[in-house]
Amino acid sequence: MEYISTRGSAGAVDFEGALFSGYAPDGGLFMPRRIPSLDGDTLRRWSCLSYRELVKELCSLFITAELVPRRTLNDLIDRAFSRFRHKDVIHLSKLKDGLNVLELWHGVTYAFKDLSLSCTGQFLQYFLEKKQKHVTILVGTSGDTGSSAIESVRGQKNMDIFVLLPKGFCTQIQELQMTTVIEDNVHVFAAHGNSDEIDEPIKELFADVDFARKHNLMSLNSVNWSRIMVQIAHHFYAYFQCAPSLDATPLPVVEIVVPTGGGGNITAGCIAQKMGLPIRLVAAVNSNDIIHRTVQHGDFSLSESMKATLASAMDIQEPYNMERILWLLSGSDSSLMKALMERFSVSKSLKLPEDLHRKLSETLCSCSASDEDIVRAMRRCWEENRYLLCPHSAVAAHYHYSQPDRACLCQKFSGFSFHFSTPRCCLAPASAAKFQDALLRASLVPQLPPEITALTAMETRSTPLERGQDWAQALRERIEAVAQR
Repeated sequence: MEYISTRGSAGAVDFEGALFSGYAPDGGLFMPRRIPSLDGDTLRRWSCLSYRELVKELCSLFITAELVPRRTLNDLIDRAFSRFRHKDVIHLSKLKDGLNVLELWHGVTYAFKDLSLSCTGQFLQYFLEKKQKHVTILVGTSGDTGSSAIESVRGQKNMDIFVLLPKGFCTQIQELQMTTVIEDNVHVFAAHGNSDEIDEPIKELFADVDFARKHNLMSLNSVNWSRIMVQIAHHFYAYFQCAPSLDATPLPVVEIVVPTGGGGNITAGCIAQKMGLPIRLVAAVNSNDIIHRTVQHGDFSLSESMKATLASAMDIQEPYNMERILWLLSGSDSSLMKALMERFSVSKSLKLPEDLHRKLSETLCSCSASDEDIVRAMRRCWEENRYLLCPHSAVAAHYHYSQPDRACLCQKFSGFSFHFSTPRCCLAPASAAKFQDALLRASLVPQLPPEITALTAMETRSTPLERGQDWAQALRERIEAVAQR
């Protein structure tokens, strides 16, 4: 299994090479040269597997046994999920009105990113111990990535992690989950800017090839293939939990609604679809709707400004994983991808070629939810089910609640026959407990677990990055100082 850049100018690497990379050297993102294809018999056999076992099966398709022996791979994944609170790791709640909510948030930080990052942390540790190597991890976060990344590597001697958070754009709980981790290898920066702005100094450091090589820079954002790989399992598990029966031929379709910010989870869904999983994907976004506009109109262009919303982890204007989706749909056309992404890099505005837009709209549906839509969905779900949704999960629930009567219509979608009686699964990326302000806005009462309540009394540590300051230089100096230590 080889991994190649979406822009075609970087050499192929194995899984280890993709794991330890951020962006590919040519600015692209690593993807498997070949996407494995699964037949109906395999899908039927896998339908009885637990989430944990599905992750093992899927990872074994993308990580060769020569690189990580299968028994070792299984052990690493078991270790990754050992700190999860739910015995099944993730859990499906079946609510009224056909609303199925797949809870992906039973990890340490109460967010779905714990799933992929706990595995990625184990993979990193395996290779680093084997080769007696040290890495510097650089992460920008819009809310949950930073804390999940920190938890996956905290206290490790062969990894230092540098996290940039957008001060004032995270919830208090999200920020405290990062700043209360007092470990020698954890370095948190509170930047006075938004999510897109904190990505710029990170890109600058990765673009400095000599600096990146000297300090073994790598990323744990969803530019890292390992995270996408693990997230493919979310879609398989959702399908098997919601499909009515797998006895029929062809297999039934399940619609999966994915709250979408940077696009990692929806990319994983596109790959699952490509592997043969009969799913219909819906990218559900907040008012920062670049993905929605791209699906609907082929308009991959920045808005005038980023909007701060209740679904703050999705407040992203440049969803970098769209490059992976477009590469996949273009038939792995790296030349086209290089031209399109370079044009977007300069103008921040791009009209997709007609054929590529057609393939995208055949692969994805999309919707956009305002803060008012989010509040209504949260309130309705509570009133009907006594079930609290986080604002990101509510974006998916808004799509569900806004659909017409699903009893009669039928259409062809992405090669599958789709009926409006088709079951639907909404992915829930975070616990409502992390978003007290959104709950209060919806006139709901937060239910806080003791681990979250305890954060407010803990010591905090972070370094401020002010507007006008050279953030990239500040990062360089801290990384150099830590390396000297």
